[in-house]
Amino acid sequence: MSSAAADRCPRCGGGFHCGIGDAGPCPCTRFHLGADLQRRLRERYTGCLCPSCLEALSRGDAVESTDGGRIEGR
Repeated sequence: MSSAAADRCPRCGGGFHCGIGDAGPCPCTRFHLGADLQRRLRERYTGCLCPSCLEALSRGDAVESTDGGRIEGR
């Protein structure tokens, strides 16, 4: 198991703990992201996004890309 902030979010750069390998459910399972948004996020990023970014995306916030483009959350 990794330490509390051993992972780095590719969207915001913040540290967080990815719970995919933990005994309980991964914290990201509490957020709903539509199939199209999930597909676009997989195309843009590798690895997990932090809970803060997932929460923002689930509210409909846009994802800023490195080239200034935007992916709408909904």
